[in-house]
Amino acid sequence: MALFVLLLAAGLFAVVKITGIDDFSQNNHDVLLLNEIAHKMVLDDMPPENTASEREYVILDVNGNVIYDNRSDRSEVITVETAMKRCYPYTYITENNQITGSVVLTDSDKHFDCLRTNIIVVYCVCSFLLIGTAAAFGAYIRKAILRPFAKMKDFASYVAAGDLDRPLEMDRGNMFGAFSESFDIMREELKASRARELSLQKKERELIASLSHDLKTPVTGIKLTSELMAAVFSQNEGQEITVTQDMIVKMNNVYKKADEIALLVGDLFSSTLEDLGAFKVNCAEENSAVITALVSEYDDRGLVRISEIPQVIVHMDKLRLSQVIGNILFNSYKYADTPIDISFRLDERFLEVSIHDSGPGVPEDEIELITNKFYRGKEQGDKEGSGLGLYIARILMDKMGGELSVRSENGLCVTLLIPLS
Repeated sequence: MALFVLLLAAGLFAVVKITGIDDFSQNNHDVLLLNEIAHKMVLDDMPPENTASEREYVILDVNGNVIYDNRSDRSEVITVETAMKRCYPYTYITENNQITGSVVLTDSDKHFDCLRTNIIVVYCVCSFLLIGTAAAFGAYIRKAILRPFAKMKDFASYVAAGDLDRPLEMDRGNMFGAFSESFDIMREELKASRARELSLQKKERELIASLSHDLKTPVTGIKLTSELMAAVFSQNEGQEITVTQDMIVKMNNVYKKADEIALLVGDLFSSTLEDLGAFKVNCAEENSAVITALVSEYDDRGLVRISEIPQVIVHMDKLRLSQVIGNILFNSYKYADTPIDISFRLDERFLEVSIHDSGPGVPEDEIELITNKFYRGKEQGDKEGSGLGLYIARILMDKMGGELSVRSENGLCVTLLIPLS
């Protein structure tokens, strides 16, 4: 609409420029000619034929009767009223301040025809310009707006169909460049998210396979020990059975295998709860001495050397902290199999518990990774594991308002920060 108004104004300006000067000159000439004829009629009482020989005009008396008419076509009756209606230039003949007649130029319509022609030409040119401009603007809209939107629509359909490998093409100078780039960044993020999801699914499948193998080993040991003991009892049925040292070892082995199964199942269950967002802790005020009891509960090999613990009140979930300590000690038994030193230190907000073994430790580039879900070190050899122990321990410490950190220094050192009450 604004473009149309602009072109209309330009057309009017062009008409004025083309015809305005001629129109002004023509009007002055008509006035001069009319005044000359009227003056001659007053002086000579006759038309100035030598002056107006090239123009057609009519001289009327005061009653409207024709005194002189040099028109080639005299079919039209000329009066002052007709001159007004047809916009013919006219003037009155006055003598002694009285109107004695009038003069009407009848060929001035040629000038208006010329003006009309100029207007028509100018507006035709303006119309063509308007059509051309509209066509050019339409092409620009199609290229700059409609086509990019069509591409984004196709891109959205590809993303919805799961095709995240096809990038969103962007034209140079596209006014939606930043918008299109954001869409393509979203595609890249979705692609990366899908890759992470597939990797997680793969790790979960590997976890299930690993847990199946890990569970199978202690279950097989339990079955073999149970079958052996059943055979011994069946052979000595009705007789007094003497409990030998070997039988005690076998019974202890059954207990340890069952404990391994419980720990593996507990880790798997805890991991599932974390994925579901249902992993909860119930913290309470506890005496720090309870930590010694928790360590003793999992030190079935007698490898732990624990220092004196400061007597303070800590804010923790006893069951969850037991799970944390159990996972750390179990990892140390499995991968280091060395004495374990546990020391304590107090600061303003936490009771710091350092659990340090003398094993080979962890490479520096893996320190930040070993507390991630399903991560297992590259140098673990043939030792089985799920990659959940330290991950669950870290999650539990976070939920209790504490912290778990790991460093490798003459072995592996796991540090727990337990909030003070």
